[in-house]
Amino acid sequence: MNSDIKDGNDNALGGGPGSSTGTQLAMRRTGLAFQRTRIATDRTLMAVIRTSLSLISFGFTIFNFFKALYQSGNVNQSAFHAARNFGTGLLITGIVLLILGLMFHVRFMKALRKERNELIADNMLFGQLPYPVSLTAIIAIALLVIGFISLISIFVRELSSE
Repeated sequence: MNSDIKDGNDNALGGGPGSSTGTQLAMRRTGLAFQRTRIATDRTLMAVIRTSLSLISFGFTIFNFFKALYQSGNVNQSAFHAARNFGTGLLITGIVLLILGLMFHVRFMKALRKERNELIADNMLFGQLPYPVSLTAIIAIALLVIGFISLISIFVRELSSE
């Protein structure tokens, strides 16, 4: 009895004719390891997003809070400028962190996808599981756009008030 895993045309998958079940199971485990690595990379990017979002929103909030205090006469100009600079610094730090996180994510995912495709081409890995585009990366790009809009908003408000 032949226990090889077959495709739809009754051909043995993996290592060719006579490939062992152990080899095929190892190929499947390797494929699942690629999926786990992909998901771990998404989780890492989510941590970068969480930190960047905190920095961007906190910086924008500090700027707006002290601008309102300054306009109402509750703080002097030097306190407002210090808070403005600190808030802008937080916002820029969040944007830079997000850019670096996205660059790492994209570079790592390209290398992982390349390695996976090479193993599939060499019949050392089943390529049946989909390898989708990272939704986390799309969310990170959207947050990056929001961060840039916030930064531009601060500069436009500053120029219009002077």
